[in-house]
Amino acid sequence: MALGERLTVIIWRALFRLPPVRRYFGRRFFDSIPHSRRMGLRVTDVGHGTFSASIGYRGELVGNPYRGHLHGGVLTTLIDQTSGAAAFFSLSPPEFVATLDLRIDHLRPAAPGRAVHARAECYHLTRHVAFVRCTADDGRPDDPVATSISAFMRNGSVPLRFGIRRRKKINT
Repeated sequence: MALGERLTVIIWRALFRLPPVRRYFGRRFFDSIPHSRRMGLRVTDVGHGTFSASIGYRGELVGNPYRGHLHGGVLTTLIDQTSGAAAFFSLSPPEFVATLDLRIDHLRPAAPGRAVHARAECYHLTRHVAFVRCTADDGRPDDPVATSISAFMRNGSVPLRFGIRRRKKINT
């Protein structure tokens, strides 16, 4: 490993030990994806290998207008992106990841009018793949809306300038 690469690893490891830095990059992770910005995904907690996010209830996200349940694609997006963020934050230095496999068990519809919260944990890492499990609930953690197991391909180190540049704001 070249000196510049070693220095990058040392700086990332030092930075990612600080909770405010982890939260900042958690928000940047979601903000860098236009789809998650448009849907209104919010970071609620960032740990080492864990990540929590939520999405508020809005009429435009409803899939069944007669019952008021959120669309399954909304839950899928929340779970996929929360799980990807858990994989991202489990690596030191962080690496970009891409979804290889995502299996979701939709257990019941989310209650109308309630936000949905997802908590993901990266439980195993190999040289090329991160394995993550995630649970989504609507305020009742003992009765989840959905659970998932996923695998993410590791795509290489994140440059130090990641998250520093401002992205164009999408009108929501």
